[in-house]
Amino acid sequence: MNRPMVTALTTIGIAQSLKIPIHKAKTGNWDTGLLFETGGMPSSHSAGVTALATFVALERGISSVDFALSTVFGLIVMYDAQGIRRQTGELTIKVNDMSEEVNRLTGLHDPHKSRDQSKKLRERLGHMPEEVLGGALLGIVTGTLGYMLTGK
Repeated sequence: MNRPMVTALTTIGIAQSLKIPIHKAKTGNWDTGLLFETGGMPSSHSAGVTALATFVALERGISSVDFALSTVFGLIVMYDAQGIRRQTGELTIKVNDMSEEVNRLTGLHDPHKSRDQSKKLRERLGHMPEEVLGGALLGIVTGTLGYMLTGK
């Protein structure tokens, strides 16, 4: 069994699961669909790659090539999650708003149809820096626990 990979994948699942109660605490609404969505707190991307790098650091050492690879690829994933993907999500919000405004101005707007009922682009794509940090902290904890469970 590839324990580092199992640890990383389990961490991704934990992070995705945590989004539901965190969202409930913030908004008062349960949204089980968050289990399969990107974006939100904590970043499952950051959690997974950090768990992997943490496990590798503990098992192989920080001077190993394995740790270097997992860390560099992890940093790229986290940068992408909070940078490019977040900007894409913010741009998508503006496109959806512009589409609604065009429909309203051209008379195609149905006032009885809510924004959630109309076809729109997905807006939750990336992460705020604190969501990436939250995922990274979760990954450090689960990566350490995963390593400790190997009995080494």
